[in-house]
Amino acid sequence: MTTRLKKNKKKRGHISAGHGRIGKHKKHPGGHGNAGGMHHHRILFNKYHPRYFGKVGMRYFHKTMNKFHYPIVNVDHLFSLLPNSAKSAPEQKGPLLDVTPFGYFKVLGKGNAPPTPLVVKANFFSVTRLGTLLL
Repeated sequence: MTTRLKKNKKKRGHISAGHGRIGKHKKHPGGHGNAGGMHHHRILFNKYHPRYFGKVGMRYFHKTMNKFHYPIVNVDHLFSLLPNSAKSAPEQKGPLLDVTPFGYFKVLGKGNAPPTPLVVKANFFSVTRLGTLLL
């Protein structure tokens, strides 16, 4: 907006320029930050921040994240976990690969299957992409 259209220009010569003699356009008349969200700023909060107040869901007391910790590895990364001796030696069933010593708990089916068949041991397997894993 151009300066000539601003209120500041109009208020010149009117002593306090619309900010009053006592308060003098200082301090925080509405409160600091989000003050008054449930009181004098309620309309603004309801309009622009609905559901700002209140609770949702249930509480989980003493939640330990160990229960939910299972790092994932994709099928295309499995072959790189094998030692070189297992990669070169051909077997009937294919080499056994346990992914838990490498820090992985779950095997997902993203990417291309390894060039040679593997017997993979893991705590969890992806159910949705099981077709990729069985190749």
